[in-house]
Amino acid sequence: MKDDKPKRGRRTRIRKEELDAVVQRLRADTASSREDYREASLRIHGLICAKCGREFDHSNRHLLTVHHRDGNHHNNPRDGSNWENLCIDCHEDEHRRGLLADYLVGEKDD
Repeated sequence: MKDDKPKRGRRTRIRKEELDAVVQRLRADTASSREDYREASLRIHGLICAKCGREFDHSNRHLLTVHHRDGNHHNNPRDGSNWENLCIDCHEDEHRRGLLADYLVGEKDD
């Protein structure tokens, strides 16, 4: 009697060292690209919050964040058209408003 189950292909095992190396490289690539677009946005748009106008200098620039206007953090055009620099308070407010809008739109649909 033949087995009607489809045959599985042979699995290729990846050694732990190889997997660790791949994961480490991907993490480094992600971190460097994140840093690249942040630095580019700060250079293009300056050390100022686009919402409240607060100015920053090199001692407190860590409080200035990059907001993606379309919400897609993978969309990083080199001209900065999808970025705006927001202070941490305004960035949090921006996302909170988005959540509130989503909630209210959902309420209208019911």
